[in-house]
Amino acid sequence: MRHTLPIAPQFYVTAPQPCPYLEGRMERKLFTALQGESADKLNDSLSHQGFRRSQNVLYRPSCAECSACLSARINVDAFSPSRSQKRATKRNADLLRRATSPWASEEQYELFRSYLDSRHADGGMADMDVFEFAAMIEETPIRSRVVEYSNKDSGALVGVSLTDVLTDGLSMVYSFYAPDMPRRSMGTYMILDHIEIAREAGLPYVYLGYWVPGSQKMGYKSKFSGLEVYAGGQWKKMSNAEDFSAEMHPLSTDPIAEQVANIHLPDTRPTR
Repeated sequence: MRHTLPIAPQFYVTAPQPCPYLEGRMERKLFTALQGESADKLNDSLSHQGFRRSQNVLYRPSCAECSACLSARINVDAFSPSRSQKRATKRNADLLRRATSPWASEEQYELFRSYLDSRHADGGMADMDVFEFAAMIEETPIRSRVVEYSNKDSGALVGVSLTDVLTDGLSMVYSFYAPDMPRRSMGTYMILDHIEIAREAGLPYVYLGYWVPGSQKMGYKSKFSGLEVYAGGQWKKMSNAEDFSAEMHPLSTDPIAEQVANIHLPDTRPTR
């Protein structure tokens, strides 16, 4: 029996589980499959509405009484590096950038394991083996790149970013780096370098994932000028991080049916 994919994407909600960003809270995600010939259009459209990609899935937080997680992006034209960010760029002048197709390597996995063991030993990815890592890198139905940063002299790999190319910017899906080089500020540097890549390509935004007020893990994102966050159904310039709160409220999140009804889907009809 032949089966065909539904014309419109189907949305689902995960079961509640402990929040990785704010202690004592439960998280829940609204998600849909990313597949078919219109995957690029769907990824673009939902990325503009606060969704993120993980392999063949697009998801957005949909917690019952919390709306702290805000999708964040940098407006490239509005960005101006701070003094500390300029220093991070200078400290990494000895690195060579290489953008490749999304293929996983043993060297990447070794760096990934070192990063997790040092920074996120109790996180959701802590038990990821080499095959799951390869799936994370390679299972992408859209235009993606692996951006590697290596020492020019030794050739040692010190940073990696899995990056999607959207119509209006670069989306940094997941980044990891050598944890034993804190002076390099590699996390900051890779974002700075992606801003330059976007500027060179004429792309207006760099998407950073979620910024969570009250979460120390995500605090670094608010240090970039030109930052915008998706809140209340629209992108807003973040002039002051203190304007956004992580306080819980029973009316923080719309009912699931209403959320889905308000999602704008791209026109995937074939053109003649």
